Amino acid sequence: MVPEIITVPLLQLASGDRLSLQVYRYVGRYPGKKIYIQANLHGAELAGNAVIHEVLAGLKTLDDADLRGEIWLVPLCNPLGVNQRSHHFATGRYNPYDGRDWNRIFWDYEKQVDRSCIQQFAQTHLQTSLATLQAAYRHTIHQKFLADQQQEAQGGGAPLHHRYRNCLQSLALDADTVIDLHSSSNYGLTYLYYGGDRHLGAALFGLDLAIQLDRYDGDAFDEAFIKPWLALERDLEALGRSLRFDLEAYTLELGSAMQLQPDSVERGVQGIQAYLYGKQVITQRWTTPLPLATPQLYRASTIQRYYAPTGGMVRSQVALGDRIAAGQVLCEILHVPKGGDAYPQVMKMPAMQAGLVFDVGINQAVNEGEYVLSLLPEPGTATGSPLHDAVIDRETAQGNRNNQSDD
Repeated sequence: MVPEIITVPLLQLASGDRLSLQVYRYVGRYPGKKIYIQANLHGAELAGNAVIHEVLAGLKTLDDADLRGEIWLVPLCNPLGVNQRSHHFATGRYNPYDGRDWNRIFWDYEKQVDRSCIQQFAQTHLQTSLATLQAAYRHTIHQKFLADQQQEAQGGGAPLHHRYRNCLQSLALDADTVIDLHSSSNYGLTYLYYGGDRHLGAALFGLDLAIQLDRYDGDAFDEAFIKPWLALERDLEALGRSLRFDLEAYTLELGSAMQLQPDSVERGVQGIQAYLYGKQVITQRWTTPLPLATPQLYRASTIQRYYAPTGGMVRSQVALGDRIAAGQVLCEILHVPKGGDAYPQVMKMPAMQAGLVFDVGINQAVNEGEYVLSLLPEPGTATGSPLHDAVIDRETAQGNRNNQSDD
């Protein structure tokens, strides 16, 4: 297949230069779902671009008869963030103009309307067929999105983060699945975040870990897409109609910041291929699939984050991927008390309970209260109960993220 390549204007800089997005759009011979995949929303999180490169190469080997629906791929989806630097380090997590996190700015229909609007929609369409109901609600969301944009245009103009989010969301608002490719801003494992009860869809990626966003902390790209649909599902359930829209949103975390780790890239490519095939978006694989895992599913609210109890230098730190026993020393912090005759001291940080080290701070010089690492509690501990214990049959198939330097 050969994609349609679309250059989307983004914004003009003070220098007169213009930034744009490059969109690769594949359209199959037969109708089906729209899958939207983007990478590099945060400037230092690079691996998703390599994943998209490999997916493009794979789709090139397929015929349009092998694709049902559409696949949209957007690498380097945040040119401003990608180009931010501080000495040797890529930064780009925050907009330098207003300090906003680039992934906490997105338009959320559920927040833009009174709660009663969704409840009334559910009541009005209680007996409507699923296909008609979904089309009507999507139309309602889209019309509100356009109306808000027009209102901004008639006023004093939209701020930068609104212009950016409007451009990006206009590409994905009509999708069936949104996959946002990130990495940790530190050292991280490869795993998945997902919203709602989309456990079976999450399992299709075949990763070792998947974390359900059982608490939303605000306006991330994947959250803003799926939350209005989850709200409608809840309101229909309250009225006695239980259904689940075949709409999903995922953030795929691909290892560590500023790196294209081969294993994370390969697992990302294989995961996307497996998801597309499992959802019958593609009817042929472009490469022999690797063995896929049945993920351990956790709730984001069970994540334990550790912060430095004192300023100093971190040493003897446990490694990414280690399984830790309760009470085990996670790291030592060398610190130098000021005043008097105090000598340099060592403070040990013990684990509150057993868990898996899945994210580790990249800087080993910490001020008091700065982030050190995160654990996922082991199953069977007080807060470590997995989402469910059942084996997921793949063939049938924020959370509080602000303090963790990932998506």
